[in-house]
Amino acid sequence: MCSEDDLLPVFIPALVALLIHAEELNGSPLTRNQVMAIRDNANCVMLPLSTKAKMEEERGYADIDPGRCWEDWLIVRAKTSTGSTRSS
Repeated sequence: MCSEDDLLPVFIPALVALLIHAEELNGSPLTRNQVMAIRDNANCVMLPLSTKAKMEEERGYADIDPGRCWEDWLIVRAKTSTGSTRSS
């Protein structure tokens, strides 16, 4: 469990937005290796839990957990596969 003082990675732009965009450019589903490479090369800052929570509230959604990046991406893909993957 995280305390308010713990620093957590926050991707800017959101990791889920980067993955959606990359998949749109790719024209087909991303592979696990592609998802991990995008995560590993994305811009990230370390912020306290409270600041991360405020950013997610303002954004309107929680980002993908970088520690479960592939698994979370598969869930996002399953939810968006019946509709557009375009981020707003």
